[in-house]
Formats: sequence, C-alpha cells, structure tokens
Amino acid sequence: MKLTPTQIESARRHLRAADPVMKAMIDEVGPYTLRFERDRFAMLVRSIVSQQISTTAARAIRRRLQELAGAEGLTAANLMRFSLDEFRAVGLSPQKAAYLADLSAKVNDGAVDLRRIGRLSDEQVVEQLTQVKGIGRWTAQMFLIFSLGRPDVFPHDDLGVRTAIRDHYGLAGLPDKATSHAIAAPWRPWASVASWYCWRSLDLARHTETVAKGYPS
Repeated sequence: MKLTPTQIESARRHLRAADPVMKAMIDEVGPYTLRFERDRFAMLVRSIVSQQISTTAARAIRRRLQELAGAEGLTAANLMRFSLDEFRAVGLSPQKAAYLADLSAKVNDGAVDLRRIGRLSDEQVVEQLTQVKGIGRWTAQMFLIFSLGRPDVFPHDDLGVRTAIRDHYGLAGLPDKATSHAIAAPWRPWASVASWYCWRSLDLARHTETVAKGYPS
C-alpha cells in the first residue's frame, strides 16, 4: 500500500532528526515523490527484462513484448500462451525467456500469489518471489518498495544506495554490508524512504554535472 502523506511526513521528520547527512540529502532533493507501481505482475516482468541491459534496449524489448501480448495485456495467463521461441523473438535471451515463462507459470498456478502477497511480511515476500527463476533478493526488495510500498526496506546491495552512501558519508570506497547497515541503522523504521533519497541525490548530482558541461538535460 502506498505511503500516506502523514506517513511520509513522519518519515521525513524522523530521518532529518536522526541523521544530519540524510537531513542534508532531504533538503537538497525536496519532497518524497516515489512513483508507485500498481501492476505487480508487470513490475516483475519489467525487472526480468531489464536485467543487465541498457535502458534503451529494455524499453524496446518491453514494447515488443507488449505488442506480442496484444489486447489482453501483460498477465500471467496471457503470457502462458506463448512459447520460449516467441519470447526470444521479441529480443529476450534464452535465459530471460525461461525466467519469464517460469514467472508466468508460478503466478498462474498460485505458487506466487500476487493478489494476496501484500498480506505477507517483508521476508515472506522475498521468500515467495525468489522461488521464481531470475528473481533474486534485490528484485524482491524493489518490489517491496515500489509495488507494495513497504516503508522499512534497506537494499544494502544496491549500487545506487552504496554509491550515495560513499559520496555523502565521505567514504573512500563503496561500503560493505556491515558498514552500510551501520550507517542505515538510524533510518529505521523508514529505510525505504531514505533509500529513495539516496537514489534521487545521485540523479540530481548527474543532472548538475550534465548542465555544468553544457549538455541538454
């Protein structure tokens, strides 16, 4: 469920009081405007498609996959109709085609119950989603944040979060798991919100650098 305005304000107030570095990030970034993904299956499909390829390539494959799905759209039942060769024809690798088929089958038969998954704890959601080939802990954590709106998820393996921690907390290199968790401890119980501010701070830094170089934004 999407965070309410009251929850968002509570999160921002807590983070600003608990961590002066995070306070500076919040002041720099501004309001919390995470885009919530309501279509749970489509988000998982997008996560599989986008693995280890450029944003441009992923967007093109998703467009062709949407065309293949037709009017019935990206649903598990609909994608079950297609073969691995048909998935490969839209640009998916053999491995990703198999991942997509496995996701569709597990959602269709209820092994992954996306209608009721919101009733599970964070760790139970991770356990259920990682049954699917090609979905690891990081993907499950992104699902928790962006699709279920869980407030206290800390994706310590995420490169963007680690990069933001390095840059804002004055580290010489990317933090390891123990260091990341130590820095993030004051963010609880709003680690998802803090992680979003980490990502947005990097977006702003890249934009500032681009404008400074005279490139179009």
